[in-house]
Amino acid sequence: MSSPARKTAGVLLVAGVAAAALVLAMSVGPSDIGVRGVLDVLLGGGDPSARAIVLDFRLTRALLAACVGAALACAGASYQAVLRNPLADPFILGVSGGAALGAVVSIAVRPAVGLGDSLARPAAAFLGAVATLAVLFGLARSRGRTETTSLLLTGVVLNAFDSALIQFFVSAGDPARFQGMLVYLMGAMGSPSWRALAVVFALTAAGIVLLVSQAHRLNLLALGEEEAGHLGVAVERTTWTIVLAASLITAAAVAFAGIIGFVGLIVPHAMRALFGADHRVLLPASVFAGAATMLAADAAARTLVSPAELPVGVITALIGGPFFLALLMRREKAA
Repeated sequence: MSSPARKTAGVLLVAGVAAAALVLAMSVGPSDIGVRGVLDVLLGGGDPSARAIVLDFRLTRALLAACVGAALACAGASYQAVLRNPLADPFILGVSGGAALGAVVSIAVRPAVGLGDSLARPAAAFLGAVATLAVLFGLARSRGRTETTSLLLTGVVLNAFDSALIQFFVSAGDPARFQGMLVYLMGAMGSPSWRALAVVFALTAAGIVLLVSQAHRLNLLALGEEEAGHLGVAVERTTWTIVLAASLITAAAVAFAGIIGFVGLIVPHAMRALFGADHRVLLPASVFAGAATMLAADAAARTLVSPAELPVGVITALIGGPFFLALLMRREKAA
C-alpha cells in the first residue's frame, strides 16, 4: 500500500475510533444502558426509558463533546502552523479565555441583545477571541517575529486579565444570571437543545472546512513567512483567514462548553507523530482524534466520582498540564 493510501486508511481508522467513542460515551452514566442498548436505540428499537435517556440527554451531550473536541484540536493544529510554534493552543494562547469573556459579557447584557442566546453567545465569544488574538499578535510579533517565550508570557497575561474581567462581571452582575458560571469556566458538558447543537455544529463545520481548504497553504506557512511568500502565498491575508477560522471554531466550542484546555495541544502532536506534518492529513486526523478524545474525557468526568460529576476541563488539565511541561522542557533543552 502506498504512503498516501496508508495515511488515508489511518485517518479512516481514527474516524472509526471516534464513532466507537461516540457510542461508548452514550452507554455510560447513572443508568447503565450498555453499548448494545445504545445501538438498539440508534437503530430505532430499545425500550421507552432507554430511548428517552439516549435521545433526550446523552445523544446531544455526546455530539456536543465531539464538536468541541474536533474544534479545539483543529484550531490547535492551525495555530501551531501559523505561529510555527509547537506549544500553541487555544487555551495557552489565551484565545479560550477571550472567548469565555465574550460569552460572559453576552450573558451580562443579554436583555440588550437582539439575537437569540444560541447565536449571541458564540458571536460574542468570537469577538472576544479575535480581540485576544489581535493583542497577542501585536505584542508577540512587535519585533517582526514570533518568539516562543513572548507567546507564552503574553498568553499567561491575557488569561489572567480575562479571568479578572470575568470575575468582575460575575461578582457585580445578577447572581441568578450567573448561576453555574464556575463550572462553565472549568469546562462542562451539558445536554444542549437541538437548536443550540445545530449552531455549534454549523459554526464548527464551516470553520473546519475552511481550514482544511487552506491545508496546502498551512504547509507552506509552516516553513516560514518569507519562504511562503516566495512560493506565491499571500502571507498576511492567508494568516488572518486561518486565524479567524480557528478563532470561530474555538469560540463555538467555548460558548457552549466553557474553557477546556490542552486538547488543541495534545491531539495535534499525537497525530503529527502518527501521520507526519502534512496538514492535508493532519487536520482531518486531528478533527476525528479530537472528537474521540473529548468524548473519552467527558465519559471519564461522568464516571470517575459517580454519582457526582467532574468538569471535563479538570480531566483534560490533569493530562495536558504534564504534557505541556514535558514538551516545554524538551524544547528548551533542544534550544
